[in-house]
Amino acid sequence: MSQQDKAEMAKYFYRVSAADFMKIPGSPIAYWTTNGLISAFVNGELLSNISIPRQGLATMDNARFTRIWHEISMSASSIISNHKGCKWFPYNKGGDFRKWYGNQEILVNWLENGHEIKQLAISRYGSASKRVVNEGSYFLPSITWSKISSSKPSFRYQPQGAIFDVAGMSIFPSEDKFCELITLLNSKLTLRILELLSPTLNFEAGHIGSIPVINSTTCFSNSFEKLVELSKLDWDSYETSWKFNSLSLIKSDNNKSTLQDSYQKLRIHWREITLEMQRLEEENNSILIHAYSLQEELTPEVPLNEITLTCNPYYRYGNDKSEAELETLLKCDTIEELVSYAIGCMMGRYSLDKPGLILASQGESLQDYLSQIPLARFVPDDDGILPLTDQEWFADDATNRFREFVRTAWGEKTLQENLDFIAESLCLHAIKPKKGEDSTDAIRRYLSSQFYKDHLKTYKKRPIYWLFSSGRHKAFECLVYLHRYNEGTLARMRTEYVIPLTAKLNAHASKLEKDIDASSSTAEKKALEKQLATLHNQQAELATFDEKLRHFADQRIRLDLDDGVKVNYGKFGDLLAEVNAITGDSQ
Repeated sequence: MSQQDKAEMAKYFYRVSAADFMKIPGSPIAYWTTNGLISAFVNGELLSNISIPRQGLATMDNARFTRIWHEISMSASSIISNHKGCKWFPYNKGGDFRKWYGNQEILVNWLENGHEIKQLAISRYGSASKRVVNEGSYFLPSITWSKISSSKPSFRYQPQGAIFDVAGMSIFPSEDKFCELITLLNSKLTLRILELLSPTLNFEAGHIGSIPVINSTTCFSNSFEKLVELSKLDWDSYETSWKFNSLSLIKSDNNKSTLQDSYQKLRIHWREITLEMQRLEEENNSILIHAYSLQEELTPEVPLNEITLTCNPYYRYGNDKSEAELETLLKCDTIEELVSYAIGCMMGRYSLDKPGLILASQGESLQDYLSQIPLARFVPDDDGILPLTDQEWFADDATNRFREFVRTAWGEKTLQENLDFIAESLCLHAIKPKKGEDSTDAIRRYLSSQFYKDHLKTYKKRPIYWLFSSGRHKAFECLVYLHRYNEGTLARMRTEYVIPLTAKLNAHASKLEKDIDASSSTAEKKALEKQLATLHNQQAELATFDEKLRHFADQRIRLDLDDGVKVNYGKFGDLLAEVNAITGDSQ
C-alpha cells in the first residue's frame, strides 16, 4: 500500500477509548462520539431519574376499538361531554413529525373503564395488565412522542384527558419540570443525543430515559407556553381538529372587504408566527448548547421546514420546492379549505353565527340546528343532501349554495371579485385552467370533479360527507352528511332529486333532437349530436342508478356510528363512490 493510500485511509480512522463507551447508557459503539457528549452523560442526570418514560395501552384490535374522532357521534365522546356514560376518549398514538402540540385525532373505546378491552386481554393473555399498561397514568397531562419515526423525533404537550398508546409513549413530569424537559426534548441537543442512542429512529422508552439532563439556570416556562400556544392555535385552525371553531379567513380579525384582502392579511400573520416560533426555538437551543458546553459541536439554527406549523408551507409541503411553488400550494389549499368549510356550513356541521361544531351527532336535523341558531344568516340545507352536478339542474346544488355562502360572508358588493379570486386560486393547482370558463363554472367543475378527492385526503379515507354517484358518466351525484343521514334519506334522494332529474334529462334530450333537426350547419349538428350521445349515456346510467337506489331505499338502512365509516360505508353497495378505497377492499 502506498503512503498516499495510507494517508487517505487515515482520514477515516478513529481512536477512541473503550472506557468512554461505558459512560453512555447501553454502551453504543459510536466511534464518532465527542468529548462534549460524553461529558453530558457524565455530568447530567438521566431523564428516567426525573420522570420515567412509560408505554401505554395496547388495544390488540385497533379496527374494533379505535376511531378517527370525526367518525363517531360526538354525543358519545368525552371531547364534548364528561359524563360517565361516554364511550369514546382521546387516544394518543404518536403520529407525524410535529412539535409542541397536535396529532390529536384518534379516540378509543373506554366505555365502563375499558371493560371490552380488558375482557379481550384476559381471554388472550390471562390478565388485563398484560395490555392495559400503566393505567394509573391514563388521562394525566404528559409529554408524548412517536415511538417509530420516519424523520426526526418530536415531542408534544398532551393536556389532561387522554389515554396513551404503546406507540404514543409518554412521560409525566412534575409541574416544575414540565417546561424544562419538553424544551430539552425538542432541542437540537436531544436530536444529537438520540442519533447516538438510537440511530434507527426507533425511540423506545429506554432511549428517552437515557437522555442526560443538565439543569440550566434559565427558566423556560415563558417560551414553552408561547410555543405550545402557537402550535395549538395552528392545530385548532383546521377542521380536522376537534377544537376547530371557525375558518381563519372568516374570523373577524382577518375578514376584510374582499377575500383576497383577507387572505393577504392572514398570510402575513402566518409568516409572523412561523418566524416567532423559529426565534423561540433557536433561543432555547442556544441556552441549552451553552448549558451543555457544546458550542463547538452544535449551532442553534432551526430550518424553516422544521417549524411544525401547518400554516408554514416549508413544513407542510417540504423543502424541495421554490418559494413561488410553496406560495401557490398554500393559497390553493387555503381556498380548498374555504370550500370545505362552506360545505360544512351547508350541511349544518358549522355555522357563520356560532363557533365550533353544531350538528355532529347521529341523526341530527335542521330543527336541531335552528334550536341552537334560530336567526342564522346562512341556513343549512334542509335535508343534508347536496347535489354536485356539472350542470345546473337544481337551484340548491352545491355551486349555487356556495355562491350564496360567499355573498353572506363577504357581501354582495364584492361577490364577483371574490368568486374570481376563488376560481383563480383553485386553478393554480387543484384543477387546470379552462379557456373561456367563467368563475362560477370553474367552481362548479372543482366541486363536481375534485372536491371529493380532496375530502378523502383531508379526512384520511374516513369521509364525513359521502358521495352518492350514478357512475362514471356522472348523471347524478350528491353529498350526504354522515351525521344527518337517517332511514328516509335514500327515499328522499330519489323523490326530490333522481326522479325529477330523469324528467329534466328527458326534456333536454327532446330539445337537442329538435335542435339537431333544425340545424343547417354541419359543425353545429355534430356538436349537438355529441351532446345528445353523452346525454343518452347519462339517461341509461341514471335509470340503472334509480333502480338500485329504490332497492336500497326500501331497506331503510340504519347506521351505527360506533362502527365507524369503514363498516357503514359498505352498506350501500355501489351507490357510493370510492367504496374500495374507503372500506379497504382494495388494500
